[in-house]
This record gives sequence, C-alpha cells and structure tokens, in this order.
Amino acid sequence: MDKNDLIEAIASSADLPKSAAGRALDALTTIISTALKGGEDVTLVGFGTFAVKARAARDGRNPQTGAIIKIAASNTPSFKAGKSLKDAVN
Repeated sequence: MDKNDLIEAIASSADLPKSAAGRALDALTTIISTALKGGEDVTLVGFGTFAVKARAARDGRNPQTGAIIKIAASNTPSFKAGKSLKDAVN
C-alpha cells in the first residue's frame, strides 16, 4: 500500500473527501515528526509507539576497499508495535 492507497482507504473509511484525508495524513506525519524532533515519544494506545533512539559512534568498513571508516553517532526514529497491532497481524 502506498500513500495514495492509504489516502483512499482513509477517505472511504471515515467518509471524507480525498483532499481532506490527504491533509489529515500529512498533518499526522508532520506532527509525529515534529514531536520526535523535539525529543518526545508518540504513543497511540493499541497501535504502537514512535520514539527516537540514539546510535553510538562506531567503526565500519568500506565494502569496496575494506578500509575502516568512522561512522558518526546519530539519532534514528523507531516504532514499537502495540499489542492490538501484533494480535491483528498474527
């Protein structure tokens, strides 16, 4: 399912026009991104939790040359599925 399919599904499920469903989806992704950038976790009870995890600096290898390179520390978004989502998939 891509973004357009998701917008169509939201529109039909919530009885909304596609344009409103698209704006709602864009707003949701913007709000989650902004919250994560600000250091907050976003929890949707039963669905899951969006959070930011810190990745430590580490050594890696260039696959072409085999040379050791330094990989800088970074933050990465993560998602942990909630119980209801896990049960729905299984």
